[in-house]
Amino acid sequence: MQKIFPHFFSQLSLSLFRHKGGGVGVIAGLSLPVVLGAAGLAFDINRGLEQQAANQRAADMAALGAAMAFKANSSEAVLEPTAKDIVRANGIAGATVRATVHDDFPSAGDQSVRVTVTTQAPYTLAKVVGMGDRFSVQTQSFASLTTQAPYAPPCFLALSSASDAITVTGGASIDAPDCSIAAVGSVQNKGQLIRGHDIISGSGDIVVDYGTLSAESLRFAGSFSAPSWNGNVPPADKRKNQATELVDPWADNADLADARSELGNYTSIPGLSNPDTSVCSGAKDYALDWSPNASHPAKAYWTGSGYNLPAATYCIKKLTTGGGLAIRFASGSRIYVQQGVAIGGGSSVDFGDSDIFVNGGFDSGSSGVTIGNGTLWIGNGGQVKWQGTNRKGNGTVIINQTITLGGGQKLLMGDGSHFFGGFNLGGGGSAKMGDGDFTAVAGIFIAGGSELAVGNGNYLIGPGSGNAAIKLSGSAIYLMGDGTFSANGDIDTAGGSRIAFGRTRNHYINGSLRIAGSAVFGAGRYTIAGGFTNGTGGTTWPYTSPLNGLTYGSDFSGYDMGVNVDRTRPCADRGCCEFRGADGGLANGY
Repeated sequence: MQKIFPHFFSQLSLSLFRHKGGGVGVIAGLSLPVVLGAAGLAFDINRGLEQQAANQRAADMAALGAAMAFKANSSEAVLEPTAKDIVRANGIAGATVRATVHDDFPSAGDQSVRVTVTTQAPYTLAKVVGMGDRFSVQTQSFASLTTQAPYAPPCFLALSSASDAITVTGGASIDAPDCSIAAVGSVQNKGQLIRGHDIISGSGDIVVDYGTLSAESLRFAGSFSAPSWNGNVPPADKRKNQATELVDPWADNADLADARSELGNYTSIPGLSNPDTSVCSGAKDYALDWSPNASHPAKAYWTGSGYNLPAATYCIKKLTTGGGLAIRFASGSRIYVQQGVAIGGGSSVDFGDSDIFVNGGFDSGSSGVTIGNGTLWIGNGGQVKWQGTNRKGNGTVIINQTITLGGGQKLLMGDGSHFFGGFNLGGGGSAKMGDGDFTAVAGIFIAGGSELAVGNGNYLIGPGSGNAAIKLSGSAIYLMGDGTFSANGDIDTAGGSRIAFGRTRNHYINGSLRIAGSAVFGAGRYTIAGGFTNGTGGTTWPYTSPLNGLTYGSDFSGYDMGVNVDRTRPCADRGCCEFRGADGGLANGY
């Protein structure tokens, strides 16, 4: 914008109309200064246009430089000093330079830096007609502070360069129409749907099988592959075969750097030991059968159909029972068994609120046993069998063997710390633990139709075979309460299964997390030393457990996967939900 046209012509017209007298010579004499003034004005206008071009170049460069300085410092104080330096560097001295942030330009909601450059140009020949000494030449330029990316910001970003950086399988979908689905490596849709504003493979391929790809653009460095019969893909004019640089938006984030430093962390599991059953001397065999003789240690407690044993300390070499008996130990007993427990079929055994220490194996019999409140400690010698329905009250439980349940067998325990060699459930076997710390040294394996439900407490899960910490087959269910979580191994779930994680500040997984069934992720950070695969499908929430009566996933009815975030507390208190693999897998923050 320039100001180089004073009111010269109006002044000249008034002068000519006022002076009408004289002859040709007078007119010619009067015309001479007009002609000279017009020529001088044309000369000065041309000089002003040259100055305007120089000012415009300087203003353009100053606006761009000031915008860059503002974005680097986020302060308007840097605008004018930066702009003035650039204008002077372009050979324009003595200019008046103004630089400000301009809102809603070029569009509503945008911001720009506006720079104006004003200089004074002298009149020369135009002075003949009284134009004064100088005139102003002003230009302005805008530099946008709003960066327009060629694609929408990603809400799914996989930094892995592998061929399966983002892979959807089975009945799963990713539906995020307002943002990009992006990966450094390849994007594969072997499931139902991937919908995003843009779908991007920065350095790999985009592959689709029978499912749908929906996007304003597909960007891929390698190739695009789809069956010829699949028309549920963007048309050719929306496919851009070019590399896209994708960077980690959290690369310099201090919280994320702290999270990365914890990759591979887990809590070591203390080794389980056997109880000391030699603390009392004179141990005897207790063969609780239908015909106790006079020398039988429990003869005095025979009822005709079983035994009622009083509260006492029992030093037993081996405890066996006949079938169909009713046996009860009074509460307050301490029972030491050195060579195992074997309950006969059909017998009902109630140990009361007692402390029980067993080596040499434990067979609950076909009807199962009832153990009240107190300590239960079973060593690793002999075989442990929980048949029928077994109930244990509150108290510490240490079983230095893998719990194996099947065929509808149940193990129901109350509150207390629970330590097991491992868990292997199948064939409809199920187990429930109340609140308290939970340890499974050799991992948890649950087959279809079986369920394990555990209350609030600190979870320590070690690896079993194949480095598996948790492995769920189809229709298996594992439900966890709130508390610290450490799994030293992989977690794998099959389609149709359910897994519910509790809430804690950080879930440590020293391995990969591969979800093919349904999952509810309790609030907190998930630090995954391996990869994260989400192939959820086949099962919906909420789910109410028949074991403990609790409902899981009530916030995510109708969904296969939910992230249960407690938004009533700040992130620093509740932890952020961050899925971060050591190989740069899928990241998601809440």
